Amino acid sequence: MPKPTTLYRCSECGWTSPKWVGRCGECQSWNTVLEAGVTPRSRQATAIRPATAARPITSVDTAPVEHWPSGIAEFDRVLGGGIVPGAAILLSGEPGVGKSTLLLEVASRAAATGRRVLYVSAEESAGQVRLRAERTGALHDELFLAAETDLATVLGQIDDVEPGLVILDSVQTVSSGLIDGLAGGPAQVREVAATITRIAKERDIPVLIVGHVTKDGQIAGPRLLEHLVDVVLQFEGDRQTALRFVRAQKNRFGPVDEVGCFEMNGDGIAEVPDPSGLFISRSRGPVSGTCVAITIEGRRAIPVEIQALIVPSQAPNPRRVVNGVDAGRVAMLLAVLEKRGRIAIGGSDVYVSTVGGIRVTEPGADLAIAFAIASAARDTPLPPTLAAVGEISLAGEIRAASSAKRRSAEAARLGFTTLVDEHAGAIGDALRHALASAPARSRAAAEPSALEAVG
Repeated sequence: MPKPTTLYRCSECGWTSPKWVGRCGECQSWNTVLEAGVTPRSRQATAIRPATAARPITSVDTAPVEHWPSGIAEFDRVLGGGIVPGAAILLSGEPGVGKSTLLLEVASRAAATGRRVLYVSAEESAGQVRLRAERTGALHDELFLAAETDLATVLGQIDDVEPGLVILDSVQTVSSGLIDGLAGGPAQVREVAATITRIAKERDIPVLIVGHVTKDGQIAGPRLLEHLVDVVLQFEGDRQTALRFVRAQKNRFGPVDEVGCFEMNGDGIAEVPDPSGLFISRSRGPVSGTCVAITIEGRRAIPVEIQALIVPSQAPNPRRVVNGVDAGRVAMLLAVLEKRGRIAIGGSDVYVSTVGGIRVTEPGADLAIAFAIASAARDTPLPPTLAAVGEISLAGEIRAASSAKRRSAEAARLGFTTLVDEHAGAIGDALRHALASAPARSRAAAEPSALEAVG
């Protein structure tokens, strides 16, 4: 008989070790390696003749993946054309962002096409889900509700209803009686996700699974959860604003660079097929400290207005306040503007923000941020038909941004006749040209500039 050994397993990634360690050797997590029990030492594996011989990859038949539309175009855009039969789709997001509202709308649209939908709510009662469905207009006879927290009972509901689409809300609140531990634990989440995924594959039923996230934005539970499912979607948005984004982090049936745009309102959630006007202010006249950047969200070009305000400061450490942009990049751009652009900003408070609550993190918005700050520092408005795209280096050079053709086409569609990009030269030359072409203002109406150019 082989000698039994004790194994220790990481609760996050499943890595095993013959002895206890404080830090997982695979995912580097601390205090996640627990005793998995005593198992016999495995013998050497022996070869078995396979039932199907390996073939050259060129001789393997390919079958196209069939998608059926969910009825929500922005959701289908992210999925790559729609929902694939037998697919396991994980939708994660912060509490209160609108995950349940979105999936209830998907369930209603699917039921309206004649598909029987089973919505399993493990967090709310069936009555609470019914109230939300009445408010959002998601009532349909083919939409079945079940409030269950036991995995075996959920499987029984699937057997009785025989749905064409299953929605589980959420995987962290369902538990199996065959596994020890509380609901939401790594072992329970692994068992529930593996069972639901297996049912989806065996019966060719698409399953939409809601997943919670931790305080740092990661999906709660073991990392194995993301490997088990076919599609991982991230539902993002600030609860202080109505705008929501759905991004694909993993997709076995389509691209992972698409973004769906939604807006929360009193009637539920609505698609925003053209979000171009959401992030641009409608000022009546020229205003200093504003510049439009053409950003890329997935494959979609979106214009975003960057606003800046520069005021003199008497404090020894002037304030740097940003909203919607990266604070580190703004600090770097301030240094480049002062050194390469000859604009003195060190003794002033600097405020930089985006319009509409959108967050811009790509380097292609550097030039628009720099233009907005320079315009505020000189108290000179930029031309209203000017947009800027480009990354700024520490040497003051303007580098090309990705998807240049898509950005220029969107700028032309929205009426921006001047697109400043990498062809403008260095940042100093681009600033002088942009500010020199600024619209004339009445000297009596213009306030004196708080800052002067250096040199």
